[in-house]
Amino acid sequence: MDLIPRYNVVHKLEKRSLLIAINCIAALSIFFFGYDQGMMGGVNGARNYYEDHMHFGHPNPEDGTPIIDDELLQGGIVSIYYVGTLVGCLVGGWFGDKYGRIKTIALGAAWAVLGATLQTSAMNHTWMIFARLINGWGTGILNAIVPVWATETAEHKSRGQFVAIEFTLNIFGVVVAYWLEYACSFYKGGNGSFVWRFPIAFQIVPLLFLFAIVWLFPESPRWLVKVGREEEGRYILGRLRGETGEDLGRAEAEFQDIRNIAELERKTASRTSYWSMFTGSGSGKLHIGRRVQLVIWLQIMQEWIGIAGVTIYAPTIFRTAGISQTDVQWISGLNTITYMLSTLICVFTLDRIGRRWTLYWGSVVQGISMALAGGLTTAGQSHPEGSAAAKAYSSGAVAMIFLFTATFGATWLTVPWLYPAEIFPLEVRAKGNAWGVVGWSVGNGWLTLLCPVMFKAIKENTYYVFAAANVITIPMVWALYPESNQRTLEEMNLVFAADSIWNWEAERNFKILKEQNPELVQAAQRGHSALDPETGLPIRSSTARNMSLDVHGMQTVDEKQTFKHG
Repeated sequence: MDLIPRYNVVHKLEKRSLLIAINCIAALSIFFFGYDQGMMGGVNGARNYYEDHMHFGHPNPEDGTPIIDDELLQGGIVSIYYVGTLVGCLVGGWFGDKYGRIKTIALGAAWAVLGATLQTSAMNHTWMIFARLINGWGTGILNAIVPVWATETAEHKSRGQFVAIEFTLNIFGVVVAYWLEYACSFYKGGNGSFVWRFPIAFQIVPLLFLFAIVWLFPESPRWLVKVGREEEGRYILGRLRGETGEDLGRAEAEFQDIRNIAELERKTASRTSYWSMFTGSGSGKLHIGRRVQLVIWLQIMQEWIGIAGVTIYAPTIFRTAGISQTDVQWISGLNTITYMLSTLICVFTLDRIGRRWTLYWGSVVQGISMALAGGLTTAGQSHPEGSAAAKAYSSGAVAMIFLFTATFGATWLTVPWLYPAEIFPLEVRAKGNAWGVVGWSVGNGWLTLLCPVMFKAIKENTYYVFAAANVITIPMVWALYPESNQRTLEEMNLVFAADSIWNWEAERNFKILKEQNPELVQAAQRGHSALDPETGLPIRSSTARNMSLDVHGMQTVDEKQTFKHG
């Protein structure tokens, strides 16, 4: 394949080894994302940072714990990052659909390096605010495109597992951030600027490596087909799926599905701007506006069930539960290790029980643990400080935070990032995933801004707010979110073709459309239509001109079926 440079790893690796290599690069980006989030928890507790440079607090003269004088400034420095991710994801989605996934990853890494450099050298809160805004822009670009690249190369039967592995690295980033900052806190008694500047600078290392190595990896075959570079797309698919033995015909079936769905999308949707996606105008039976709302609110709820507060303000949460300042940092770090290990549960369950059931059991356990954390903290504070009863209740509250974090890692961590990359049409998949990052940015920015205020105003009652959010998600997911597990990316257009917003209507409609449009489900039905039984060669399917997303569009003409377009 002369069109793809010789140095590209696609010529040397194939099938599972190639998928693992792609997954490792995607995981490197996700590692940076996790590190960047976990980093601010320790930075906020560095005396040189909050007292000498940012001027939003001072240490308690008795025990050295931070006393925050300006909660809004503290929260604003953290949350402005998410304004940057919001802008960055929209840029990344547009750039990714126009110029490809690989170039967009490189752009995001370069921009994030600039932001991290400016954060490292910040001398006051104005400088830090603008630096975090720029750094967030780079993160937003990466978050908009990396899950798309990963899902477009993975097989539909193991797509969830591969993305779940990436998010294990995401939490590994949080772990590294916490323990690196814990180690730095001992440098010069924790009073120098090195304590917070070095952890911020550390993220530059994986970003530079990501920028350098991503050029060696293959472009998404689906994006290549979409822009008319079918020969390259077909070659990469062949390397990903295999072309011999039992694998013969797999790549061809998937390639034909992609070609057909790309043509159908162009006929069905007339507008692909961000505004038309948000309003749903011009998308016809693709119902893109509905999908946008689903991914935005899934990401918002991911933050409001409590994880944003636990990740960024863990030291504050543990102090609220009665833990001493000397123990807060290492307990927070231990919590992140539990968090990381729990993500391995999702690796083995996500493709078995599906996205919906993963969210269900997560919401139940998380809601109970948050409610108990609030109750136990309140009970502990009703006893004299340092008493056996107070310590017992505090330990129980900490255990509930650990349970919440572990459950989140096994459930809600991965699905809200995977789902947007699965459900959007190929024509706007990067932009669609960007809308998910918009929801994450809004939810995270909103919550991180309010967290210091809530913990000061209502203290442990903040846990009840998080518990209530978990309860709300259960009927929300049940009624509105169709299952994407074990379905090809091309099949998802059939799932969302129903005019009703309700999940059960979407499933009923999907069954009908699947029978009407066999050209779109060859990869999912491999073994039935991918190979000619006489020649053993791949079957070339018909073009998409006779396909439709309208279940009422069937007519019989000259013993052939033609379909009206919705």
